[in-house]
Amino acid sequence: MSPIVLRSRICSHKCSSKIINRRAFSSGVDSSSSIPSKETVIASQSILSDQSPVPHPPPAPETFPPASGGKIWSFLKYGLLGAVTGTVGYAGYLSYKCSYEEVDQKAKALRAAASYAPSEDSSAIDKYRGLLYSAAMTVPAKALESYLDLRRLVEENVLEFTEPTSDKLLPDLHPQEQHVFTLVLDLNETLLYTDWKRERGWRTFKRPGVDAFLEHLAKFYEIVVYSDQMNMYVDPVCERLDPNHCIRYRLSRGDTKYQNGKHYRDLLKLNRNPAKILYT
Repeated sequence: MSPIVLRSRICSHKCSSKIINRRAFSSGVDSSSSIPSKETVIASQSILSDQSPVPHPPPAPETFPPASGGKIWSFLKYGLLGAVTGTVGYAGYLSYKCSYEEVDQKAKALRAAASYAPSEDSSAIDKYRGLLYSAAMTVPAKALESYLDLRRLVEENVLEFTEPTSDKLLPDLHPQEQHVFTLVLDLNETLLYTDWKRERGWRTFKRPGVDAFLEHLAKFYEIVVYSDQMNMYVDPVCERLDPNHCIRYRLSRGDTKYQNGKHYRDLLKLNRNPAKILYT
């Protein structure tokens, strides 16, 4: 038994010496030195601090369910837009289809509904219903009143350009001349004519015999020149055309009626008897 134990101890001693030599060679220490070098111990915290931090993605924003207030606001916005569009369309239809007097006549029922006053004999429920109906009709009645005021203002301004400047374009006739006829003459078509040539352009001429014509008819008629031209054109032309002042009155474009893109002479506003008016 003793030789076997001795042999096992010798083998274990050799194995341990080989292991020590391998560690010294792998660590870069000279194999001649028998004392192994001690390795430097580095803390794990310093190693982690030397490394650059790994970027992390930002946290996703929290999503909240859409609020119900947005739907309500959208519904109110489109409802208001539809109401305004309908009101403007209905106002345009009334302006095209009905006159101011007809709209005012139809508005009487709406005014009466807005100013409803319950009787004393009616029940509390009827009074309550009447007050609710009156309150509901107040806003349309006020809107209709504003529309009528605006339409009246617009029509008054439009009439200044489409209607003659006055309902009496001529002053009252003298009592001693009530039997006299009024002769209305067109300036360009009756007393003058216009000619154009390439060499000289447009030129205006008196018709033959105009002077004798005016002097003779002025003894029997009240001569009035009624033209659709501007006043700045009619006055200087009449001054040169009639030096003897046979023409009593001059009427220009501001005294005509504008309709469908044309100027018409309204003989009913001459302040003369229509049976005694001659127009040529």
